[in-house]
Amino acid sequence: MSEAKKKSSKPARAEKAKDPNAPNAVWFKPVMFGFMLLGFIWIITYYVTEAQYPLGAATQPYDLQNWNILIGFGIAMIGFMMTTRWK
Repeated sequence: MSEAKKKSSKPARAEKAKDPNAPNAVWFKPVMFGFMLLGFIWIITYYVTEAQYPLGAATQPYDLQNWNILIGFGIAMIGFMMTTRWK
């Protein structure tokens, strides 16, 4: 075979370079807002049900008492931390 056919001007595999200004994936925004809403709903549910739910006195083996507030804020904070990566 000739020398021209053996050598190709294109690399064998084109690597995609990650653009730092590329937009987020389609799922990013719904997940971000979902975490914020889930945390908010967790806290509201805890207060409205007078500490019976989501993991309160009504769920005896899993009674977390006031830790439910921390759980709700923790879930919401995940969403708020995601906002720093939102483009």
